[in-house]
Amino acid sequence: MFTDVEKIYLKAGNGGNGVVSFHTEKYVPNGGPDGGDGGDGGSIVFVADSNMHTLSDYHFQKHFRAENGENGGAKRCSGKCGKDIVLKVPVGTVIKDAETGKIMADLFYADSKIVLLKGGKGGLGNIHFATPTRRAPGFSKLGEVTKERAVILELKTIADCCLVGFPNVGKSTLLSVVSSAKPKIANYHFTTLSPNLGVVKINDDSFTVADIPGLIEGASSGIGLGHDFLRHIERTRLILHVVDMGASEGRNPLNDYKAVRNELKNYSAALYKLPEIILANKMDLPQAEENLKEFKAALKKRIKILPVSGATTKGIKEAVRYIADKIKTLPTPQPLSYEPFYYDEEDKNYFDIKVCDGVYEIYGGLVEELARYVVLSDTESFRYF
Repeated sequence: MFTDVEKIYLKAGNGGNGVVSFHTEKYVPNGGPDGGDGGDGGSIVFVADSNMHTLSDYHFQKHFRAENGENGGAKRCSGKCGKDIVLKVPVGTVIKDAETGKIMADLFYADSKIVLLKGGKGGLGNIHFATPTRRAPGFSKLGEVTKERAVILELKTIADCCLVGFPNVGKSTLLSVVSSAKPKIANYHFTTLSPNLGVVKINDDSFTVADIPGLIEGASSGIGLGHDFLRHIERTRLILHVVDMGASEGRNPLNDYKAVRNELKNYSAALYKLPEIILANKMDLPQAEENLKEFKAALKKRIKILPVSGATTKGIKEAVRYIADKIKTLPTPQPLSYEPFYYDEEDKNYFDIKVCDGVYEIYGGLVEELARYVVLSDTESFRYF
Protein backbone atom coordinates (compact mmCIF):
# COMPACT_ATOMS: atom_id res chain seq x y z
CA MET A 1 0.00 0.00 0.00
CA PHE A 2 1.35 3.42 -0.97
CA THR A 3 0.83 6.14 1.62
CA ASP A 4 2.29 9.62 1.27
CA VAL A 5 0.40 11.67 3.92
CA GLU A 6 -0.20 10.60 7.51
CA LYS A 7 -1.20 12.33 10.73
CA ILE A 8 0.43 10.90 13.84
CA TYR A 9 0.56 11.76 17.54
CA LEU A 10 3.81 12.10 19.45
CA LYS A 11 4.71 12.50 23.10
CA ALA A 12 8.17 12.81 24.55
CA GLY A 13 8.81 11.08 27.87
CA ASN A 14 8.11 12.80 31.19
CA GLY A 15 11.01 13.56 33.46
CA GLY A 16 11.39 11.39 36.55
CA ASN A 17 10.72 12.85 39.99
CA GLY A 18 13.41 13.79 42.42
CA VAL A 19 13.25 11.79 45.63
CA VAL A 20 13.16 12.71 49.31
CA SER A 21 15.64 10.56 51.20
CA PHE A 22 17.90 10.86 54.23
CA HIS A 23 21.15 9.07 54.81
CA THR A 24 20.85 6.34 57.44
CA GLU A 25 23.87 4.51 58.75
CA LYS A 26 24.94 2.95 62.02
CA TYR A 27 26.57 5.49 64.31
CA VAL A 28 25.46 8.33 61.99
CA PRO A 29 22.37 9.76 63.66
CA ASN A 30 22.01 12.80 61.38
CA GLY A 31 23.19 11.72 57.92
CA GLY A 32 21.42 14.50 56.09
CA PRO A 33 19.52 14.48 52.79
CA ASP A 34 20.72 12.19 50.01
CA GLY A 35 17.76 12.07 47.58
CA GLY A 36 18.82 11.66 43.95
CA ASP A 37 17.54 13.39 40.82
CA GLY A 38 15.01 11.97 38.41
CA GLY A 39 16.11 10.92 34.92
CA ASP A 40 15.27 12.89 31.78
CA GLY A 41 12.46 11.61 29.58
CA GLY A 42 13.13 10.11 26.14
CA SER A 43 12.93 12.28 23.02
CA ILE A 44 11.20 11.78 19.65
CA VAL A 45 13.79 11.56 16.85
CA PHE A 46 13.15 11.35 13.09
CA VAL A 47 15.70 9.87 10.66
CA ALA A 48 15.54 9.86 6.83
CA ASP A 49 15.99 6.31 5.54
CA SER A 50 16.90 5.87 1.86
CA ASN A 51 15.51 2.32 1.90
CA MET A 52 11.95 3.52 2.60
CA HIS A 53 9.66 4.79 -0.14
CA THR A 54 6.27 5.14 1.56
CA LEU A 55 4.72 6.20 4.88
CA SER A 56 2.64 3.03 5.16
CA ASP A 57 4.35 2.16 8.48
CA TYR A 58 2.40 5.03 10.03
CA HIS A 59 -0.99 4.15 8.54
CA PHE A 60 -2.03 1.74 11.30
CA GLN A 61 0.09 2.87 14.23
CA LYS A 62 -0.61 6.51 15.00
CA HIS A 63 0.58 7.06 18.58
CA PHE A 64 4.22 7.09 19.63
CA ARG A 65 5.33 7.74 23.22
CA ALA A 66 8.92 7.90 24.36
CA GLU A 67 9.89 6.29 27.66
CA ASN A 68 9.54 8.30 30.87
CA GLY A 69 12.54 9.00 33.03
CA GLU A 70 12.77 6.98 36.24
CA ASN A 71 12.50 8.56 39.66
CA GLY A 72 15.63 9.25 41.65
CA GLY A 73 16.82 6.97 44.44
CA ALA A 74 18.42 7.13 47.85
CA LYS A 75 22.18 7.58 48.33
CA ARG A 76 22.23 10.30 45.66
CA CYS A 77 21.34 7.81 42.93
CA SER A 78 19.94 9.45 39.81
CA GLY A 79 17.05 7.85 37.96
CA LYS A 80 17.58 6.20 34.58
CA CYS A 81 16.87 8.39 31.55
CA GLY A 82 14.06 7.29 29.26
CA LYS A 83 14.87 5.75 25.89
CA ASP A 84 14.43 7.87 22.78
CA ILE A 85 12.05 6.75 20.04
CA VAL A 86 13.70 6.80 16.60
CA LEU A 87 11.15 7.00 13.78
CA LYS A 88 12.38 6.27 10.25
CA VAL A 89 10.77 8.02 7.29
CA PRO A 90 11.55 8.11 3.55
CA VAL A 91 14.01 10.67 2.21
CA GLY A 92 12.06 13.77 1.18
CA THR A 93 9.55 13.64 4.05
CA VAL A 94 8.28 17.01 5.27
CA ILE A 95 7.06 17.22 8.89
CA LYS A 96 4.38 19.80 9.69
CA ASP A 97 2.60 20.83 12.85
CA ALA A 98 -0.97 19.59 12.50
CA GLU A 99 -2.53 22.61 14.22
CA THR A 100 -0.78 25.43 12.35
CA GLY A 101 0.31 23.62 9.18
CA LYS A 102 3.78 25.15 9.52
CA ILE A 103 6.87 23.17 8.49
CA MET A 104 9.00 21.81 11.31
CA ALA A 105 11.53 19.83 9.28
CA ASP A 106 12.38 18.78 5.73
CA LEU A 107 14.35 15.52 5.77
CA PHE A 108 15.79 16.08 2.32
CA TYR A 109 19.09 14.24 2.67
CA ALA A 110 19.60 10.54 3.42
CA ASP A 111 20.45 9.82 7.09
CA SER A 112 19.51 13.37 8.14
CA LYS A 113 18.23 13.45 11.69
CA ILE A 114 16.17 15.82 13.81
CA VAL A 115 15.06 15.76 17.45
CA LEU A 116 11.47 16.89 17.02
CA LEU A 117 10.33 16.69 20.66
CA LYS A 118 12.72 16.80 23.61
CA GLY A 119 12.04 14.71 26.70
CA GLY A 120 11.08 16.38 29.96
CA LYS A 121 13.84 17.24 32.42
CA GLY A 122 14.11 15.19 35.57
CA GLY A 123 13.28 16.70 38.94
CA LEU A 124 15.86 17.50 41.62
CA GLY A 125 16.27 15.41 44.76
CA ASN A 126 16.00 16.94 48.22
CA ILE A 127 19.79 17.13 48.49
CA HIS A 128 19.65 20.26 46.30
CA PHE A 129 17.45 22.13 48.76
CA ALA A 130 19.63 21.76 51.84
CA THR A 131 20.92 25.06 53.23
CA PRO A 132 22.67 26.05 56.46
CA THR A 133 19.28 26.95 57.91
CA ARG A 134 17.28 24.14 56.23
CA ARG A 135 19.38 21.06 56.86
CA ALA A 136 16.66 18.44 56.36
CA PRO A 137 14.43 19.49 53.46
CA GLY A 138 11.44 17.19 53.26
CA PHE A 139 10.60 17.94 49.64
CA SER A 140 12.01 17.50 46.15
CA LYS A 141 11.23 18.68 42.64
CA LEU A 142 8.88 16.82 40.32
CA GLY A 143 9.88 15.85 36.80
CA GLU A 144 8.75 17.92 33.82
CA VAL A 145 5.54 16.67 32.18
CA THR A 146 5.49 16.87 28.38
CA LYS A 147 2.55 17.50 26.07
CA GLU A 148 1.27 15.29 23.28
CA ARG A 149 1.62 16.85 19.83
CA ALA A 150 0.02 16.01 16.49
CA VAL A 151 2.15 16.26 13.34
CA ILE A 152 1.57 15.56 9.66
CA LEU A 153 4.09 13.58 7.63
CA GLU A 154 4.06 14.46 3.94
CA LEU A 155 6.25 12.63 1.44
CA LYS A 156 7.63 14.58 -1.51
CA THR A 157 9.51 12.16 -3.75
CA ILE A 158 12.95 13.31 -4.88
CA ALA A 159 13.63 12.53 -8.56
CA ASP A 160 15.73 14.11 -11.30
CA CYS A 161 12.83 14.13 -13.78
CA CYS A 162 9.19 13.16 -13.89
CA LEU A 163 6.70 11.84 -16.42
CA VAL A 164 3.47 13.82 -16.71
CA GLY A 165 0.61 13.62 -19.16
CA PHE A 166 -2.96 12.46 -19.72
CA PRO A 167 -3.98 8.98 -18.53
CA ASN A 168 -3.15 6.08 -20.85
CA VAL A 169 -0.54 7.96 -22.92
CA GLY A 170 2.16 5.38 -22.13
CA LYS A 171 4.03 6.86 -19.16
CA SER A 172 4.25 3.58 -17.26
CA THR A 173 5.32 1.73 -20.41
CA LEU A 174 8.14 4.23 -20.96
CA LEU A 175 9.24 3.88 -17.33
CA SER A 176 9.35 0.08 -17.63
CA VAL A 177 11.40 0.34 -20.84
CA VAL A 178 14.06 2.77 -19.60
CA SER A 179 14.43 1.39 -16.05
CA SER A 180 14.01 -1.78 -13.98
CA ALA A 181 10.77 -0.48 -12.45
CA LYS A 182 7.74 -2.74 -12.85
CA PRO A 183 4.69 -0.46 -12.84
CA LYS A 184 1.24 -1.79 -13.59
CA ILE A 185 0.50 -1.47 -17.33
CA ALA A 186 -2.96 -1.86 -18.88
CA ASN A 187 -5.05 -0.26 -21.60
CA TYR A 188 -7.38 1.81 -19.42
CA HIS A 189 -7.31 5.09 -17.54
CA PHE A 190 -5.64 5.49 -14.14
CA THR A 191 -3.74 2.22 -14.27
CA THR A 192 -1.16 4.04 -12.14
CA LEU A 193 -2.71 4.77 -8.74
CA SER A 194 0.46 5.83 -6.95
CA PRO A 195 3.83 7.30 -7.94
CA ASN A 196 6.49 4.94 -9.27
CA LEU A 197 10.20 5.61 -9.16
CA GLY A 198 12.81 4.15 -11.51
CA VAL A 199 16.56 4.50 -11.96
CA VAL A 200 17.79 4.93 -15.53
CA LYS A 201 21.39 3.89 -16.24
CA ILE A 202 23.28 4.78 -19.40
CA ASN A 203 27.02 4.04 -19.51
CA ASP A 204 28.47 5.65 -16.37
CA ASP A 205 25.54 8.02 -15.91
CA SER A 206 22.28 7.46 -14.07
CA PHE A 207 19.23 9.49 -13.13
CA THR A 208 15.91 8.89 -11.39
CA VAL A 209 12.49 9.15 -13.04
CA ALA A 210 9.15 9.53 -11.24
CA ASP A 211 5.86 8.48 -12.83
CA ILE A 212 2.69 9.93 -11.30
CA PRO A 213 -0.98 9.13 -12.07
CA GLY A 214 -2.33 10.77 -15.23
CA LEU A 215 -3.55 14.34 -15.15
CA ILE A 216 -6.90 15.39 -16.56
CA GLU A 217 -8.53 18.76 -16.95
CA GLY A 218 -9.39 20.08 -13.49
CA ALA A 219 -6.69 18.03 -11.72
CA SER A 220 -5.34 21.13 -9.94
CA SER A 221 -8.75 21.57 -8.26
CA GLY A 222 -8.96 17.93 -7.16
CA ILE A 223 -10.50 16.15 -10.15
CA GLY A 224 -8.99 12.74 -10.89
CA LEU A 225 -5.93 11.40 -9.06
CA GLY A 226 -3.12 13.65 -10.26
CA HIS A 227 -3.71 16.49 -7.79
CA ASP A 228 -3.05 14.21 -4.83
CA PHE A 229 0.35 13.26 -6.22
CA LEU A 230 1.59 16.49 -7.79
CA ARG A 231 3.56 17.09 -4.59
CA HIS A 232 5.89 14.31 -5.72
CA ILE A 233 7.16 16.33 -8.67
CA GLU A 234 7.66 19.61 -6.82
CA ARG A 235 11.32 18.74 -6.22
CA THR A 236 12.03 17.50 -9.75
CA ARG A 237 14.56 19.19 -12.05
CA LEU A 238 13.04 18.36 -15.43
CA ILE A 239 9.52 17.60 -16.66
CA LEU A 240 9.11 14.90 -19.30
CA HIS A 241 5.74 15.66 -20.86
CA VAL A 242 4.40 12.51 -22.54
CA VAL A 243 1.93 13.16 -25.39
CA ASP A 244 -0.04 10.47 -27.23
CA MET A 245 0.97 11.50 -30.75
CA GLY A 246 -0.96 8.58 -32.22
CA ALA A 247 -4.23 10.03 -30.82
CA SER A 248 -5.24 6.49 -29.90
CA GLU A 249 -8.27 7.72 -27.92
CA GLY A 250 -9.44 10.28 -30.47
CA ARG A 251 -8.13 13.32 -28.60
CA ASN A 252 -6.04 16.07 -30.16
CA PRO A 253 -2.37 15.87 -28.98
CA LEU A 254 -2.01 19.66 -28.87
CA ASN A 255 -5.14 20.06 -26.75
CA ASP A 256 -3.87 17.38 -24.36
CA TYR A 257 -0.56 19.17 -24.04
CA LYS A 258 -2.16 22.56 -23.34
CA ALA A 259 -4.59 21.08 -20.81
CA VAL A 260 -1.83 19.44 -18.76
CA ARG A 261 0.33 22.57 -18.89
CA ASN A 262 -2.61 24.60 -17.62
CA GLU A 263 -3.10 22.22 -14.68
CA LEU A 264 0.58 22.51 -13.75
CA LYS A 265 0.29 26.29 -13.86
CA ASN A 266 -2.81 26.30 -11.66
CA TYR A 267 -1.13 24.02 -9.12
CA SER A 268 2.22 25.79 -8.84
CA ALA A 269 3.86 28.62 -10.76
CA ALA A 270 7.30 27.20 -9.86
CA LEU A 271 6.34 23.80 -11.27
CA TYR A 272 5.05 25.40 -14.46
CA LYS A 273 8.39 27.16 -15.04
CA LEU A 274 10.54 24.03 -14.76
CA PRO A 275 12.53 22.94 -17.86
CA GLU A 276 10.50 20.63 -20.09
CA ILE A 277 11.02 18.01 -22.79
CA ILE A 278 8.13 16.63 -24.82
CA LEU A 279 8.14 12.89 -25.44
CA ALA A 280 5.99 12.29 -28.54
CA ASN A 281 4.96 8.73 -27.69
CA LYS A 282 3.18 6.02 -29.69
CA MET A 283 4.98 6.96 -32.91
CA ASP A 284 4.35 3.40 -34.14
CA LEU A 285 0.68 4.21 -34.77
CA PRO A 286 -0.46 5.14 -38.33
CA GLN A 287 -1.42 8.78 -37.78
CA ALA A 288 1.50 9.63 -35.49
CA GLU A 289 3.85 11.15 -38.09
CA GLU A 290 1.15 13.43 -39.49
CA ASN A 291 0.02 14.45 -36.00
CA LEU A 292 3.61 15.23 -35.04
CA LYS A 293 4.02 17.59 -38.00
CA GLU A 294 0.82 19.42 -37.08
CA PHE A 295 1.86 19.51 -33.43
CA LYS A 296 5.22 21.10 -34.22
CA ALA A 297 3.61 23.62 -36.55
CA ALA A 298 0.99 24.64 -34.00
CA LEU A 299 3.33 24.73 -31.01
CA LYS A 300 4.90 28.16 -31.06
CA LYS A 301 7.22 27.59 -28.08
CA ARG A 302 10.73 26.34 -28.74
CA ILE A 303 10.68 23.07 -26.76
CA LYS A 304 12.67 19.96 -27.52
CA ILE A 305 10.40 17.22 -28.93
CA LEU A 306 11.68 13.63 -28.91
CA PRO A 307 9.65 11.10 -30.95
CA VAL A 308 9.60 7.71 -29.20
CA SER A 309 7.62 4.50 -29.05
CA GLY A 310 7.30 2.64 -25.78
CA ALA A 311 5.85 -0.38 -27.57
CA THR A 312 8.69 -0.80 -30.11
CA THR A 313 11.41 1.08 -28.10
CA LYS A 314 12.18 3.13 -31.20
CA GLY A 315 13.95 6.38 -30.31
CA ILE A 316 14.28 5.40 -26.63
CA LYS A 317 18.10 5.24 -26.51
CA GLU A 318 18.48 8.62 -28.20
CA ALA A 319 15.91 10.16 -25.86
CA VAL A 320 17.59 8.73 -22.74
CA ARG A 321 20.97 10.05 -23.83
CA TYR A 322 19.55 13.51 -24.50
CA ILE A 323 17.73 13.59 -21.13
CA ALA A 324 20.88 12.50 -19.26
CA ASP A 325 22.91 15.29 -20.92
CA LYS A 326 20.18 17.82 -20.18
CA ILE A 327 20.02 16.90 -16.50
CA LYS A 328 23.77 17.51 -16.14
CA THR A 329 23.20 21.17 -17.06
CA LEU A 330 20.44 21.72 -14.51
CA PRO A 331 20.98 22.87 -10.90
CA THR A 332 20.74 20.18 -8.24
CA PRO A 333 17.51 20.09 -6.19
CA GLN A 334 17.54 21.86 -2.85
CA PRO A 335 15.55 21.46 0.39
CA LEU A 336 12.50 23.63 0.93
CA SER A 337 13.13 27.22 1.93
CA TYR A 338 11.15 27.81 5.11
CA GLU A 339 11.25 29.26 8.61
CA PRO A 340 11.31 26.24 10.96
CA PHE A 341 8.40 26.05 13.38
CA TYR A 342 9.19 25.22 17.00
CA TYR A 343 6.86 24.54 19.87
CA ASP A 344 7.09 27.44 22.28
CA GLU A 345 8.63 26.71 25.63
CA GLU A 346 6.74 28.32 28.44
CA ASP A 347 8.44 31.40 29.84
CA LYS A 348 9.33 30.42 33.39
CA ASN A 349 9.29 34.07 34.46
CA TYR A 350 5.81 34.85 33.12
CA PHE A 351 2.53 34.78 35.05
CA ASP A 352 -0.84 36.48 34.87
CA ILE A 353 -3.91 36.75 37.07
CA LYS A 354 -7.60 36.23 36.32
CA VAL A 355 -10.34 37.34 38.71
CA CYS A 356 -13.78 35.74 38.47
CA ASP A 357 -16.45 36.04 41.18
CA GLY A 358 -13.88 36.92 43.80
CA VAL A 359 -11.65 33.95 42.86
CA TYR A 360 -8.09 34.72 41.81
CA GLU A 361 -6.50 32.36 39.29
CA ILE A 362 -2.76 32.68 38.74
CA TYR A 363 -1.43 30.99 35.62
CA GLY A 364 1.67 30.95 33.41
CA GLY A 365 5.08 29.35 33.09
CA LEU A 366 6.27 30.63 36.47
CA VAL A 367 3.38 28.94 38.29
CA GLU A 368 3.91 25.69 36.39
CA GLU A 369 7.57 25.69 37.36
CA LEU A 370 6.86 26.49 41.01
CA ALA A 371 4.21 23.77 41.16
CA ARG A 372 6.89 21.16 40.52
CA TYR A 373 8.29 21.93 43.99
CA VAL A 374 5.01 21.38 45.82
CA VAL A 375 4.28 18.32 47.91
CA LEU A 376 0.85 19.14 49.36
CA SER A 377 1.25 16.80 52.31
CA ASP A 378 4.49 18.48 53.40
CA THR A 379 4.28 21.79 55.29
CA GLU A 380 7.88 22.71 54.56
CA SER A 381 7.40 22.11 50.84
CA PHE A 382 4.36 24.35 50.75
CA ARG A 383 6.24 27.03 52.67
CA TYR A 384 9.04 26.87 50.10
CA PHE A 385 6.49 27.22 47.30
